[in-house]
Amino acid sequence: MPHQNSRRPLRRLVIAWGIGGFALTCALASGMALHAQGIAAHDSRAPVDIAADRIDLQDRVNRVVFSGGVSVTQAGLNIRSDRMLVNYTDADGLEIQRITATGGVTITRGDERASGDNAIYDFNRRIITMAGDVRLRRGSDTLNGGRLVIDLESGLSTVDGSVARSAAGAPANGRVTGTFTVPQRDDDQQ
Repeated sequence: MPHQNSRRPLRRLVIAWGIGGFALTCALASGMALHAQGIAAHDSRAPVDIAADRIDLQDRVNRVVFSGGVSVTQAGLNIRSDRMLVNYTDADGLEIQRITATGGVTITRGDERASGDNAIYDFNRRIITMAGDVRLRRGSDTLNGGRLVIDLESGLSTVDGSVARSAAGAPANGRVTGTFTVPQRDDDQQ
């Protein structure tokens, strides 16, 4: 076991490098600045709009449960799921602290789409964490893993394979996988 633990920092470094390569590939392929459209470039201080089929207000514990086709929109960021629990504070006016989404969660902004089993959007820390069969897609490039952490403050996104599962539900060895397009060159112009 000590040998495997000593490999974790290397695995995280390789994953971080892979994310950087993914970001660079996406930026080059799209011909646009990466920060212009990605989820990580989102303004988490913008107003939040929420719509759902049902809303249950639990005022004594400062939370609201939204269910049935829940949709959250904030400055071009869209989050959709079957159910969301919103924790808030009302000390100096109503302020959302955290959104916990479950049931087929998708997050989109521009041409980037992330999906997973559940997600937590922590407004205080400005971090979105998705877990369970996570897929991150921009154009035709994809990353798959067990957990995605998007730091809205720094713009850094990290994919980890620690909670990945195979199609049969068995652990998938904690691996992150990806498919990336590469620039095609015309061999006739050489």
